[in-house]
Amino acid sequence: MSSVPVSEIFDPAFLASLESLRFVAHRVAAGGRYAEQRSKDLGSGLEFRDYRPYSPGDDFRSIDWNIYRRLGRIFLRLFEELEDLPLYLLPDVSDSMFLEEPPRARAGLRSALALAAISLNQHDRVGIFPFAKDLRVAVRPQAGKGRIFTFADHLARLEPGGETDFQCSMDRFASLGLRRGLVVVISDFFDPAGIEAVVSSLRHLRHDLLLLQLVRASDARPDLVPSLQGDVRLVDCESGVGRDVSVTPALMRAYRAAYATFEEGLTSLAQSRGAGLLQLDVEQPVVPQLAHLFEAGHYAV
Repeated sequence: MSSVPVSEIFDPAFLASLESLRFVAHRVAAGGRYAEQRSKDLGSGLEFRDYRPYSPGDDFRSIDWNIYRRLGRIFLRLFEELEDLPLYLLPDVSDSMFLEEPPRARAGLRSALALAAISLNQHDRVGIFPFAKDLRVAVRPQAGKGRIFTFADHLARLEPGGETDFQCSMDRFASLGLRRGLVVVISDFFDPAGIEAVVSSLRHLRHDLLLLQLVRASDARPDLVPSLQGDVRLVDCESGVGRDVSVTPALMRAYRAAYATFEEGLTSLAQSRGAGLLQLDVEQPVVPQLAHLFEAGHYAV
């Protein structure tokens, strides 16, 4: 297992295909830098929003003198501040993501770069926080269209990080105390502790949430794997623990039922959080699939 070559993550045509897509936030948390998103703050921006009565200490420059001349009362003009929407990319780099051909990591890191490019193009800050058994800061949130090459290089350097532990990783992310933004978790969402641990770790994250689920057809249909017949020994690719099983119709039915429960858990989490959820087939081109998130030309947060 090794990192994914940068040539498999980035190319000029790939970036060009993203130019018409953008994130739109109905309101972003205050405290950021000037960009293109509407802030919850009302201040001295460019777009008029409302009036409010004058209070001692207010800036005289915001007084609407036309209203004063008409009504004899002092009101301030309030304008909408435009700020950035922080984008926090959390790609899963557990060992299993780098197995098989093509590896899920390739589609995952390409998706991360695509979303980073969209945000950087609209002056938003982007950070990269890869996770496996723990989460680390690969790129602190930063802005600038010219940084996309730096992001591609950092993503290409990511290496397998061991077993998957959503609870530990998301606790670590929450402890960073980052300004509220959009968190994109890019993973197959398989955790040794089960879907319950995944749901628990993400349910109370204080950010807007977008889930990119990396799938392949054999996840739901293991019978599509030719070698999975008769008596076989299955080895967990992350822990190394093996188990001898007999592949029977009853076992396949039990697996499909368990997988359906897993899918229901992930879907219910997305619905309860008002989060986006996109299944991304790792064996198909990434951009046409991501485009489903931006069917109106933008993804609204």
